[in-house]
Amino acid sequence: MRITRRLEFDAGHRIPNHASECRHLHGHRYAIEVTVSGTIVAAEGDSEQGMVADFAGIKALLHKHIVEPWDHAFLAYAKDTPVVDFLRSIPGHRTVLFDAPPTAEHLSITALQILEKAFGAAYGNRIRVEQVRIYETPNCWADATPIVCDGDEHSCRTRL
Repeated sequence: MRITRRLEFDAGHRIPNHASECRHLHGHRYAIEVTVSGTIVAAEGDSEQGMVADFAGIKALLHKHIVEPWDHAFLAYAKDTPVVDFLRSIPGHRTVLFDAPPTAEHLSITALQILEKAFGAAYGNRIRVEQVRIYETPNCWADATPIVCDGDEHSCRTRL
């Protein structure tokens, strides 16, 4: 069984080498959806009986590990020196640095990696993160799914 939880947050970014308007500083009302899978809890009297997991628990993990650090922050490419230097000059500014330009694709992969660890720590093997979707706008999004291997360790990759 699969279930999905969605949360929204606001953040700024720029794609420094983009050929159009996205190279300028701007912001979005992002949304993140995480889809997890697991067996429906059948234990009589269990708080989660009839559920894969309580949506409140999923929300808490999403909020702690993604929304809280990214909301009202500037999501910046670490090698975007002019912007990073400027943001560092603002006392107390919330800036999150990434190892690639903060596109929807890269944000979804990063969120997937963070959430796989968080869900593993919280639920062990009982729940698996199946997909993380980042909406940059209501009509544009990127999906990341867990790493798959095609026979050997050199062919492992994150599926988008």
